[in-house]
Amino acid sequence: MNKIKKKKNPGLKNSFHSLPASRKWLLFAFLCLIAFITLPAVIVLLIGLLPTATILITDPKNANKLVIIGCFNLAGVFVYLINVINHFSLNGALSILSDVFNLVIMLGSAAIGFIIYYELPNLFILSSKISAQKRVARIDRRLEKIAEEWGQATIDAQIDKIAK
Repeated sequence: MNKIKKKKNPGLKNSFHSLPASRKWLLFAFLCLIAFITLPAVIVLLIGLLPTATILITDPKNANKLVIIGCFNLAGVFVYLINVINHFSLNGALSILSDVFNLVIMLGSAAIGFIIYYELPNLFILSSKISAQKRVARIDRRLEKIAEEWGQATIDAQIDKIAK
């Protein structure tokens, strides 16, 4: 049998390291140019997405946490990013960032994502406990009803037979 050898996918990290130095500098210059051209949007994104960047640096292996908090954070920043894009000026971006209420909304949306990430499992546990308690109460009511119909002596005899 012929064995087919799979080519290894170099991935993004390895492909970047394999670039020549001139292309790396060209890529860096291009990214700097794009950041300079879109400076008002970049400033709002850098300040607004600080909670997401912090999680990316401090806990890079926890993708669920990054996605949940990052999505909520991006939702809070997106409102002001659209405002910056509509009125594209550096003064507009700085005026958005100088208003504390805007910062509270941008960073508070990440806090809401953080709360949801840590409290949603507790809510599921609580709902499971409530469901189990209701089920136990329903089973107890059925047992009482069966005990009335059959008599407690019959049930006790069956329990003793099972226990032996």
